[in-house]
Amino acid sequence: MASVGIVGLGLLGSAVAARLRAAGHDVIGYDVVAERNRALGAIGGRAVDSAEAVAAAAEVICVVVPSLAAVESVIVGDDGLAIVARGRTVVQMSTISPALTRRLARECGAHGVAFLDCPISGTSGMVARGDGIIFVGGEHAVYERWRPVLESILPRAVRVGDAGQAMVLKLVANLLVALHSAAAAEALAMVSRAGLDVPQALELLVSSAASSRMLEVRGPLIVKRDFPPQMKLDLFMKDLHLIQEAAGAVGSPVPLTDVAERLYAAANSAGHGGEDLAVVVTALERR
Repeated sequence: MASVGIVGLGLLGSAVAARLRAAGHDVIGYDVVAERNRALGAIGGRAVDSAEAVAAAAEVICVVVPSLAAVESVIVGDDGLAIVARGRTVVQMSTISPALTRRLARECGAHGVAFLDCPISGTSGMVARGDGIIFVGGEHAVYERWRPVLESILPRAVRVGDAGQAMVLKLVANLLVALHSAAAAEALAMVSRAGLDVPQALELLVSSAASSRMLEVRGPLIVKRDFPPQMKLDLFMKDLHLIQEAAGAVGSPVPLTDVAERLYAAANSAGHGGEDLAVVVTALERR
């Protein structure tokens, strides 16, 4: 069993912490929100008062914070992990840009800190159930060293290439999440307006050739018109912009994503940013 640090104990970070604790690892965590630190203690983890304190106590440190600026500050800011975690490994799990990922890997390497690019594909609820996948980018030897820890979070932690390449694949996965979730909302809105039994229609569609993981995950939220955040819409807007930026960098057109982004932006502007991205159905219903 390893001593694993986590910086960032929000929806995804807390799910990661719970999986690690269930596997028997010693978990040391820090979040700027005191309530989240207390929640870590309730599952047998140990909360400390800074990211630097996490680095001092853990062999490997997972970073699961919500924005590019926060990731940059935690890893390469003053007293960041690249400085204080010499001889340890930083596992960057937040969704950021491939370019920033590559820079973080270089900065960590220059200071004797190993680095893995490890975005998770899966909602916080899915991760809590052990469902999803970790895409891994980085040196093969570092991946093999920490593979058992990663696989205690999710059974599949697959190396796809160098640092930055896993992040590209995560953005592609989120592109599909965006489109499939919007498609589920559009389809179920049509079902409702046609006067069909919506719960029955969802059950039948999930069993049909038209099913998708997002129809299974977000369809029930759309039917109930209840959107507890598995992925907050305002955070997902960042991902949509990263997808568009990354696609532009490689010259790949994303016209469907551009349309979906406008629908999500409309729901966000209407005050639904704190709800699950399935709330995009409200933007469709207002049109």
